[in-house]
Amino acid sequence: MHNLTHIPWLTLLLAIPMAGALLCLVLARRPAACRWIALAATVAVFAVAAGLFIQGNAGMGWLWWEDAPWIGRWGIRYTVGMDGLSLLLVLLSACLLVLSVLISWREIDRHGPLYYALLLLLETGILGVFLALDLVLFYLFWEVMLIPMFLLIGIWGHERRLYAAVKFFLFTLAGSLLMLLAILGLYVLHGRQTGDWTFALAALQETAVPAGLAPWMFGAFLLAFAVKVPLVPVHTWLPDAHTEAPTAGSVILAGLLLKTGVYGLLRFGFPLFPEVALTSLPLLALLALIGIFYAAWIAYLQVDAKRLVAYSSVAHLGFVILGIAAWNVTALEGSILQMVNHGITTGALFALVGMIDARAGTRRLDGLGGLWARIPVLSAFFLFFCLASLGLPGLNNFAGEILILVGAFQARPIWGALGMAGVVFAAAYTLRLAQGVIWGEPRDKEPWPDMTVREGLVLVPLAVMVLWLGLYPAPFLEPLREPVQLLLDSLASAPKGGLP
Repeated sequence: MHNLTHIPWLTLLLAIPMAGALLCLVLARRPAACRWIALAATVAVFAVAAGLFIQGNAGMGWLWWEDAPWIGRWGIRYTVGMDGLSLLLVLLSACLLVLSVLISWREIDRHGPLYYALLLLLETGILGVFLALDLVLFYLFWEVMLIPMFLLIGIWGHERRLYAAVKFFLFTLAGSLLMLLAILGLYVLHGRQTGDWTFALAALQETAVPAGLAPWMFGAFLLAFAVKVPLVPVHTWLPDAHTEAPTAGSVILAGLLLKTGVYGLLRFGFPLFPEVALTSLPLLALLALIGIFYAAWIAYLQVDAKRLVAYSSVAHLGFVILGIAAWNVTALEGSILQMVNHGITTGALFALVGMIDARAGTRRLDGLGGLWARIPVLSAFFLFFCLASLGLPGLNNFAGEILILVGAFQARPIWGALGMAGVVFAAAYTLRLAQGVIWGEPRDKEPWPDMTVREGLVLVPLAVMVLWLGLYPAPFLEPLREPVQLLLDSLASAPKGGLP
């Protein structure tokens, strides 16, 4: 843990976007100023996150930890911490939020101050989920994510935005209420057993949960996280939410919100219920493989480019869950790395689909085609991120998927073999997307502008990250070494243990 500075960096990460959101609401009559406030706030958060990454990359265990009393009567504390796992996801969140503001720069032309206030509030919720170590604090941030995204889809979405927003809200809320029941159950059990009434993760990991109750409580956590991942069959909210959300909303959904489910499983679900979690691994592997093949097939059948990318997210997250089910160092490191990779490549593809939609006025594959001849630079970026998405060697997704598949082979060779077949399915729908958008004859001869400077500011950093993670992922794997090993050790010594 770093003790060289007394600056509460983690609290600063949460306070900056919250302050920016409040400022946007205060300056509600000045939309142009709110755009710059949102950009300044997200850039400031990214600068802090990048600084922590540079310092924390050489550290082990908890890199930063902040704790203070909050509601002492009920044992609720303000406890936030960052280890290598949360460090990578915080850095990814900070990066994608900056790009989301840039993506929204011209797209959002009504209620701008409210839009940017919600975007910044959403950033606070996401970062809070990745940092909270008190279960009430975690649940609070979990719910904070829900409202802004519901409003972003419902107000700034496309034709069926209300349907998609309500569906997203109901699925997520149902899962989170079950998780709240399990949290309260753990609190009562721990209080009766020890006399220490607390919601601290480290203390609740020591709770002796009765054998008859543990599967139900773990199931409540698992369902809440499975909805957010999303795992088949609780994935049906995702294609609608992705399709109807504004472009930045789709980027945040795919790049960040889906990762909170996987993170919750690793940070809370498994450490709190280690014995039950271990017995659930074959079920997770089965659901992951179903998701990989089912979502790949449905993605291949889509005629809307955005919906195709949305279903591809279900398939990609299936690989992430397969790595968790394999439960060894190689697969777990691959899964966490793949979360970062998916956030970059799928976020870029959603951004590109939005840029093409703004020019063509359609996302349907039968209304596109021939873009290489009209907008060659944007088309080159589109092809590049498609190749990254299907796992071409040298690009980022290959590094994550190969670790997952090697780990899956080590755990169960049949899991690895089926996962490898899933890569072929991924190639099929990805190449169909590239073919339908880029190649063929142009539908009309109207001149289109190619990539603008603002679009370049969004795409070039993501392309650099794709190459960095594909060619030299070591700086991103190093911070994971100890958290992953401690996670494995904690379940090996079930029922006690957990993350550091």
